[in-house]
Amino acid sequence: MAEAKKKEPPPEEEEDEEEEAEEVSEGAPMWMATFADLVTLLMVFFILLFAMGTIEDNKWKLIKESLKDALGQDEIPKAGIREGLDVVKDAVLDEKTVHAVDEVGAMVAKEVDDIASEVEEFVYKNKLAGQVEVSSDERGAIITLSDTVLFPAGRARMTFTGAEIIKEVFSLLKQFDYDVKIEGHTDNIAIKTAQFPSNWELSAGRAADVARMLVQAGFPPEKLSIEGFAQYRPKVPNDSAKGRGTNWRIEIVYQRGSIRKKMVDVLRR
Repeated sequence: MAEAKKKEPPPEEEEDEEEEAEEVSEGAPMWMATFADLVTLLMVFFILLFAMGTIEDNKWKLIKESLKDALGQDEIPKAGIREGLDVVKDAVLDEKTVHAVDEVGAMVAKEVDDIASEVEEFVYKNKLAGQVEVSSDERGAIITLSDTVLFPAGRARMTFTGAEIIKEVFSLLKQFDYDVKIEGHTDNIAIKTAQFPSNWELSAGRAADVARMLVQAGFPPEKLSIEGFAQYRPKVPNDSAKGRGTNWRIEIVYQRGSIRKKMVDVLRR
């Protein structure tokens, strides 16, 4: 009986498990592996967020101009800084802002088309075809006057016929309450005189003479600006007499930016 009651030694398997548990407790805890994976995933997540938050300069400029008009802010934070990213994110996610930007853009496009239509009708009624043309592009609505009709060769003083045309054009321009830019253009044949050392001076001088005539007719001078582009923005190639004659021109531009500004001011009232 005494031998039967004698305790048997524990199995070897239980001793091995206890030894393994003691060995594991001496190293890093098991949860550390999971924690390390979590930290790595968080780091990758924030790197992706930063990469997706990068804004290209050209896109930022377009967004900034739209935000200035739609939000009425004079200053928009620079792209790439945290404040700038927040403004863009809030503006893009703000449904009202998106609609405001779209609405203004649509109104500007419609107004440019309306101006072009009015000019076309004016040219037809006043039999100015061949002397006055109208078109539109990314700049806005453009009224083109032939330099060969307005000015003598190599001169920046308007002819009598040119002055009469400008008077008629003035009756058209006064219908639209927007700023106007007058651009002078020449062909690629250089001029060199005491009064006009290059085509720059000639193209700017002709634009200035058109502006002077418009002001004398009653156009507000504060709404006018002039630019001379010489031969550097040809409308067609300068490889023929006809092409060079086409490039001698005055362009009266109703700029989209001016139209947009006017419309935004009206919407704010």
